[in-house]
Amino acid sequence: MKEVSVRKCDDYSYENVKESFEKLIKDLGGLENYIKPGSKVLIKTNLLMKKRPEEATTTHPMVVRVLSEKLLEMGCEVIVGDSPGGPYTPKALKAIYKATGIEDALKDTKATLNYNTEDVNVRNESGKIIKSLTVIKPLLEVDHVISLCKLKTHGMALFTGGVKNLFGVIPGMLKVEYHFKMPDVKDFTDMLVDICEYVNPSLTIMDGIIGMEGEGPSAGIPRKVGVLIGSKSPYALDVVGCKIINLDPAKVPTIQRSIERELLKDDFSDIILKGENLDDIIIKDFKVPNIKSINFFRGRVPQFIERPLNSLLKPKPIFIESKCVGCRECEKVCPPKIITMENKIPKADLDKCIRCFCCHELCPKKAVEIKRPLIYKIFK
Repeated sequence: MKEVSVRKCDDYSYENVKESFEKLIKDLGGLENYIKPGSKVLIKTNLLMKKRPEEATTTHPMVVRVLSEKLLEMGCEVIVGDSPGGPYTPKALKAIYKATGIEDALKDTKATLNYNTEDVNVRNESGKIIKSLTVIKPLLEVDHVISLCKLKTHGMALFTGGVKNLFGVIPGMLKVEYHFKMPDVKDFTDMLVDICEYVNPSLTIMDGIIGMEGEGPSAGIPRKVGVLIGSKSPYALDVVGCKIINLDPAKVPTIQRSIERELLKDDFSDIILKGENLDDIIIKDFKVPNIKSINFFRGRVPQFIERPLNSLLKPKPIFIESKCVGCRECEKVCPPKIITMENKIPKADLDKCIRCFCCHELCPKKAVEIKRPLIYKIFK
């Protein structure tokens, strides 16, 4: 059975976060059940890009601080880090730690911010989709990994939580290559589960105090959810996170893949909930995106009409000139390299677009929107 604790937390004040965190950990039997005192621990945060904490794109620094303090009290060596969506360099990491508030939150603690940008090739023999991985070196230099994720919607994966957060162990721009190799949502989310199984986090904690609804994981709208969630199982944690925002977990591709691999039961009867009563905290009008898959009709219709239907259904990125500052970030992160700049405005060859929507996810100015055809409403 997989225990998941949910605890209310109204805001990011130090006192409230600490109190809620202590209740959550007590529900799960104590931090010592998961982390050996005196060990070396990587807190793998969600630091997708340079965003202020109030924009709800990244793990809030107060949650990082409270967790770090608890580990330090246990005599642990604490390293905090992530490989963000863009370049993985000390300069880029420094800018993100500063912008997201992580640097200030930890400056008077003994926790260390990661600046080691080396990577290592590893074998993943048990992987279903990917048998070898390139991961950030700090992952291999610690005794434990704690995945400290953020509750957000996601344009490709529908929901980003404990499982999706671990895509951040893939260094920098190499994530682009993974997107290009696996543009299909099923393959991509199978790969995410492969990575999650390889990392095998000792504990997963979700910052759901302020989540993100709508066009996540970076262009959505901050929305108060008011919870911290914790579990040994990132899969069970994601199920509970989905239920809290009134999203059917069975529709989330990473959860579908975990059920297929028998990491979860299909009726979720293997999940034991502790802490709050979900009925008291469910947000019924939480906005989620229409998932964007280039193979939506696979297995649903005869193959001879699959292609024309998919052509009608395909969403596409739209570049908003009034918001664009010509930073070229979309051009840099595009896996198939089909975005070019014309008069400082991005243009995309949509015939070659793989619909990964990295351009949308990593645009710092929210200048990329996803246009969906009306026909989607018929089939969704």
